[in-house]
Amino acid sequence: MSGTKYIFVTGGVVSSIGKGTSAAALGMLLKSRGYRVVLQKFDPYINVDPGTMNPYQHGEVFVTEDGAETDLDLGHYERFLDENLGRLSNVTTGSVYWEVISRERRGDYLGATVQVIPHITNEIKARIGRLGREKDVVITEIGGTVGDIESQPFLEAIRQFRNDVGRKNVLYVHVSYVPYIEAAGELKTKPTQHSTQRLREMGISPDILICRADRPIGEEIRKKIALFGDVEVESVIPAEDAPTLYDIPLNLHGSGLDALVLEKLGLPAPPARLEEWRSLVRRMHGATREVRVAVIGKYIRLQDAYLSVVEALRHAGGAHEVRVELDWVDSEQISGPESARERLRGADGVLVLHGFGQRGIEGKIEAARYARESGTPYLGLCLGMQIAVIEFARNVAGLEMANSTEFDEETPHPVIDIMPDQVGVEMGGTMRLGSYPCRLRPGTLAAGVYGAEVVHERHRHRYEVNNAYREVLEEAGMVFSGTSPDGRLVEIAELRDHPFFIGSQFHPEFRSRPLRPHPLFYGFVGACLGEVPRVAAPASGEEEAR
Repeated sequence: MSGTKYIFVTGGVVSSIGKGTSAAALGMLLKSRGYRVVLQKFDPYINVDPGTMNPYQHGEVFVTEDGAETDLDLGHYERFLDENLGRLSNVTTGSVYWEVISRERRGDYLGATVQVIPHITNEIKARIGRLGREKDVVITEIGGTVGDIESQPFLEAIRQFRNDVGRKNVLYVHVSYVPYIEAAGELKTKPTQHSTQRLREMGISPDILICRADRPIGEEIRKKIALFGDVEVESVIPAEDAPTLYDIPLNLHGSGLDALVLEKLGLPAPPARLEEWRSLVRRMHGATREVRVAVIGKYIRLQDAYLSVVEALRHAGGAHEVRVELDWVDSEQISGPESARERLRGADGVLVLHGFGQRGIEGKIEAARYARESGTPYLGLCLGMQIAVIEFARNVAGLEMANSTEFDEETPHPVIDIMPDQVGVEMGGTMRLGSYPCRLRPGTLAAGVYGAEVVHERHRHRYEVNNAYREVLEEAGMVFSGTSPDGRLVEIAELRDHPFFIGSQFHPEFRSRPLRPHPLFYGFVGACLGEVPRVAAPASGEEEAR
């Protein structure tokens, strides 16, 4: 571990101030200077992972290539780094205690009294160290806010870690909030002072302070924060609100964050290669055209529940130099064909989101019907593909009352079902998680959009298209243009004689990147513009199909 540098990012005052995006942006900036960087998130909740948590409680569950269900911040990490991460990048209190208790039950501790210190903190430190192998820099974000009781073992572990690997190899970055008080007409530094003081009480003196605010932070405010935070003025990095997420790395670079980090870690500072990123931001800001996409879901009150979808649409919009305006539609508010026409009329595209459970399903089915009948471009994600299959089976293939057994166990036509060899297996055994290969049928819309024969995509679902109905659906005009290599599982369904109608059993949004928009989103936004999407998305960096 001695050759690796470690950066720990903590947060104070309030949650959701941008620790994750700050960490991701810093990682991207260091990578742009030629360093091998990996990011990690410590979440203090007792859940082993966020897979069973309500989206309204925790937002999106981001799935990695290796099938880990993780915090949504890992999506930011992957998008900014343009690299795949794995299960080691998401550590929860629950997973740490699970491992330590399992070892205790096996007798691994040889009868010792198992305690938070050293056993829990040692496990936390071990997970940091394992991630640092073959990397130049590890950036670890500590979830929650300094002062939370749940975060204390993680803070204690990173305090110890500096002594374990050498003080010159560790840097502490604290992200805080500087609120503007309207009545006083000024920014207030006291919350940041208290937050920094609380961190020092835990034995951690921050080396750099990133100060979030909704307006510019002047030199006098920086000097005051530096005085009470016990850092140099140059180490107080202003971070005012940005127009888009993708402005943040450029803003932090302009404030000197990456140069300062390298200086404090004693690392060389080769020039940052940010030309492509600057070009992306210019395209996003300079877009003059606009498309409106109706996004159909049931957790629309918290858009973080679909964060990767939102960002994937932005990536595609940036590549097309168009603003993608999202019209969020609660599927429970669509009650029938006329309701769908009234609500969705005028949309340039319809996107039906993923999800679990029966609530809002019929509204999603009516949205898919509207897109099919009106010729409006359609993209269905995971459940959104299954919805398209159900709608087509009912209204085109003549399979009245067709449904998924997830929603109606007594349906006469279970066009979506659990595979026969999965029946009776517990929930965890039936969930398809992580990356699986998909073979594309030549000459189909999907093959044209991807420009490839085989692609790898990430899954998070339990039910599949029922093979017993594939023939009748294909005879009626549905094309199963992507399948597992053995042909057993349907991965992509599309329609003939439609400008763009595709549903994917997988989650393409998890693999979309700012400089490499996912082909399905790129094609979908292009179709919303009236373009004929018969070519793959422009590539930059690693190949889309690996």
